[in-house]
Amino acid sequence: MTSQDSGGPLAGRRIALPETRQLDVLADLMERRGAEVLRCPLVAILDAPDQAQVVAWLRRFTEDDALRDLIILTGEGMRRLIGASERAGLREAFARRLGEVRKITRGPKPGGALHDLGLKSDVVAHLPTTEGVIEALEELEFTTKYIALQLYGAEPNRPLQTYLRGRGLEPVTVAPYVYADSSDEQRVVNLIDHLARGQVDAIAFTSKTQIQRLLAVARAQAREPELRKGLAGCTVAAVGPVVADYLAETGIRVDVMPDERFFMRPLADALTARLAPRKP
Repeated sequence: MTSQDSGGPLAGRRIALPETRQLDVLADLMERRGAEVLRCPLVAILDAPDQAQVVAWLRRFTEDDALRDLIILTGEGMRRLIGASERAGLREAFARRLGEVRKITRGPKPGGALHDLGLKSDVVAHLPTTEGVIEALEELEFTTKYIALQLYGAEPNRPLQTYLRGRGLEPVTVAPYVYADSSDEQRVVNLIDHLARGQVDAIAFTSKTQIQRLLAVARAQAREPELRKGLAGCTVAAVGPVVADYLAETGIRVDVMPDERFFMRPLADALTARLAPRKP
């Protein structure tokens, strides 16, 4: 927890951040605006434990001409694949093959990872959701039955795979990273305590796994009713529609989400617009 001086539009506000990978970025954005930040990274992102499976996928992707399309669901996944290709001595071949295939991305974030290789998306889903990807795929024709698919964590994304098979396509999947617990359970319990006591003005969720971990700990500690009461009493922010939809599915109200560009700065801007005192 870090306190700031009294200046800034979020002075006097306490904001809980369950983010892990870009925690410092988001915390800095909040603290510069005067907020007090409660840091509680709920999940960590790790390379998939079965790296042999990832390397086998990379070899097939770089060598199999039948794979002419690649669906990239996350920027994190693409960065992990680039890292795995480098460790396996396949980075050059992987980058070359990426330049040859049609790259279909779930929103703009994977494009940032492709940019690191001097590449860009060929088809960008208008909405960064599974439904958005399916909508984009509806407009496309395919020249082979196989399609490469980078998954979101280890989640198989059954709706997307079912859609692809319904189109006569066979997904060739890879899961280059997994989620693991980050904060110890007592830190999560402390976050639940702060929420239950009404000591948090807002909480900003940036992934479904954060919500899943928070609810899992609350249930294990028989604290779910207190957690839900605390969330109902503060401003709940979601970085984008995937997180917002999952919050809604779990019965948690969403108060704030960026209108577009689902990144950390737009999230901070949206929270500031919601929480800052209104000018007369």
